[in-house]
Amino acid sequence: MSVSARELANLPAQRWSELGAYGSPFSGTGMEFLPLGAKPEEVELLIHEAGYLPRRPHWDYQNVFSPFWRLYYDLRPGHEVVFAHGRFPLGPDRIILIPDHQLFHTAGTQARPKFWVAFSCPMHLAPDQPIPLQIRPAATERHLIHQMIRLLSHPKPESQRRRVYHCSLALLHVLLGRPETRWQMEAPRNLLAVVRYVEERYASPIYVAGLAQLACMSEGAFRRSFKTLRGTSPARFIAQTRVREAAHLLATTGWDMSVIADRAGFPNPSYFSRVFKRVTGQSPAEFRTRATKGLPR
Repeated sequence: MSVSARELANLPAQRWSELGAYGSPFSGTGMEFLPLGAKPEEVELLIHEAGYLPRRPHWDYQNVFSPFWRLYYDLRPGHEVVFAHGRFPLGPDRIILIPDHQLFHTAGTQARPKFWVAFSCPMHLAPDQPIPLQIRPAATERHLIHQMIRLLSHPKPESQRRRVYHCSLALLHVLLGRPETRWQMEAPRNLLAVVRYVEERYASPIYVAGLAQLACMSEGAFRRSFKTLRGTSPARFIAQTRVREAAHLLATTGWDMSVIADRAGFPNPSYFSRVFKRVTGQSPAEFRTRATKGLPR
């Protein structure tokens, strides 16, 4: 369950920059396009937001786990994304692509010029595709990025918004078509329906057996097929989705742990704490302290 518009309005202004770090594709500082909630398998790509900040400080977010893809390109080195299997620096020599439902951290406290695109993609990477994708930009991609930066750095009439949107599509089509990016065959619709079901109903009780019935598969076949599609088990996917929502609420509200546990779909605070620490390596209290460090409570 997302924070309501009224609750957002009551948040301190200094904390709004946290909102795009977790479950929302909108940072409050970029050019916004299509929201989450459309059916990405019915279109080729959904552009949620494109943005550019000439000096982006405080890029230090823990346990980011988003329901959308992210593209990052920094014009100067200094920031990095951190996965369990390694640290990946950003800079002008590489474009970083992070698929949806990947747990990672960001690191960087010095101001850097940062370009980003948040989007949804109906395709799924091959199981052996290294993540994040690190792509050395060719001349075409550099040209598109710098053209978008120029457009994003000035006032934004409707004609300019259309140009940014179409440049975003062009950039992503080129990047996602690069030969170093390997894809699965078309994902079965019954499994995509399960993913959408979990995304929409994570706050309610969800059981793997029920998801297998929704997919019209035996439980064993469903578990194997789901792991091939998403790279993780159905139970862990449910837990990660709930933890993502909890992380968003921990970072952006002052709500009690019991309220956050209930909003994120956990039956009680104790179970919430155990699952959150198992997924992220931190307790909810430790996460909140770090996420809100230096921000008004």
